[in-house]
Amino acid sequence: MTEQPHSATQHEDNKLIAERRAKLAELRTEGNPFPNDFRRDSTAAELQEKHGDKSKEELEKLDIKVAIAGRMMLDRKAFKVVQDMTARIQIYATKHVQKDTKHWDLGDIVGVRGTLMKSGKGDLYVTMDEYVLLTKSLRPLPEKHKGLTDMEARYRHRYVDLMVNEETRKVFLARTRLINSMRSYFNARGFMEVETPMLQVIPGGATARPFSTHHNALGIDMYLRIAPELFLKRLVVGGFERVFEINRNFRNEGLSTRHNPEFTMVEFYQAYADYNDLMDLTEDMLRQITREVLDTTIVVNTRELANGDVETIEYDFGKPFRRMTVVEAILEHNPDIQAGQLGDEASARRVANNLGIQLKDTWGLGKVQIEIFEATAEHLLIQPTFITDYPKEVSPLARCKDNDPFVTERFEFFVGGRELANGFSELNDAEDQAERFRAQVAEKDAGDDEAMFYDEDYVMALEYGLPPTAGEGIGIDRLAMLLTNSPSIRDVILFPHMRPEHKIEHHADNGGQ
Repeated sequence: MTEQPHSATQHEDNKLIAERRAKLAELRTEGNPFPNDFRRDSTAAELQEKHGDKSKEELEKLDIKVAIAGRMMLDRKAFKVVQDMTARIQIYATKHVQKDTKHWDLGDIVGVRGTLMKSGKGDLYVTMDEYVLLTKSLRPLPEKHKGLTDMEARYRHRYVDLMVNEETRKVFLARTRLINSMRSYFNARGFMEVETPMLQVIPGGATARPFSTHHNALGIDMYLRIAPELFLKRLVVGGFERVFEINRNFRNEGLSTRHNPEFTMVEFYQAYADYNDLMDLTEDMLRQITREVLDTTIVVNTRELANGDVETIEYDFGKPFRRMTVVEAILEHNPDIQAGQLGDEASARRVANNLGIQLKDTWGLGKVQIEIFEATAEHLLIQPTFITDYPKEVSPLARCKDNDPFVTERFEFFVGGRELANGFSELNDAEDQAERFRAQVAEKDAGDDEAMFYDEDYVMALEYGLPPTAGEGIGIDRLAMLLTNSPSIRDVILFPHMRPEHKIEHHADNGGQ
């Protein structure tokens, strides 16, 4: 069966919408067609859990009266199917009721009071002793067999996607469980949940291009935060020794299956700890989260290969996570490279050039090493792995190692070739931090839009004294992608950013002032 041309489909939809509007107009003549005096006392899942194992005869004897409400998803004449937030359940309509509800359509939101029964097939249903149309749906639901399969339409009209696609609802329920599990983990360990500014005069805490805006009352330019890091560390200076924030960040960068300009992270800081402590914490927390969200520590992902085959990968969060340095990862995945070739800038540049990696003249040895790592090793880090000892050059906020000041006490966490977390022992030397900020400003002046600003107030905070501290950020969207086997970050963001379908008209409106 071939699909109808778009114009024909649109014409059919317009016809159905007109018919529904006519029904609504008729309902208006009979009174308020949008009543709000119906109260349910049960959800579909509650009824299934409490009474799903009872026999037809048992339910008849119990004579259980219930009130349910939800969206009508299927209409099989006598048996209609209603869906609420938790699940679906059937309602039973006699011929009289069917005639009385002829103005009901799929998508309408209805309320029903009646007796809980079980059909001959073993399905629960509620008799329609009392019934009311609560909300008239003016637009038809997607065709039931095809559903809403166009990915762009699912992202743009997420409300319809949630109505008709059970898998989508499962993804976002799992995301919520993930965040709740993470919050409980921190609360149980004495971390204080805080909120820091989203509008900032100086965007700091990461190397990224910010969104800018203007504050009219203050008469200053401001930025949407790219990370909460510098404010959270100010709180540690102030005496809150364990803090965390589940936060929204904004970075004015490209879109991809792993990048959205607005995204969610958790950042947390612990005084009197170093990056080794946070690697231990991260491993323990992620093992607990996977167990609570999935009821197992084995995370199963699938992906379609270029030849059309489907590959299944299992990530084992139950085993100890591997730990290796940046240089060790390069050497393991590039057997032709010798350690000595990465020890000085000239040799490392020759290695990068041989690999076809484009380099800037201003980059030092540390940045060259990271470019080689990202091009040749990062995507091969499949099982949970911590990569440690990042060069100081690419770690402007991390503490240097005492025995090797070229590298810092920093790690990134990878699963499936994707970075999920970044953490380090914090730099608490105010003079060193000021010097690194000045180096970042020089890079910004040289044309690097992602380099950091000089944050004078943060340096002042360090001058009051930041205790030895470790901090980390974990990408919640990417973690949700992993746990729900979602190929794109848009699959785990309820309302991902997309280019508008139509030109947006901005009309002047001063609110009557």
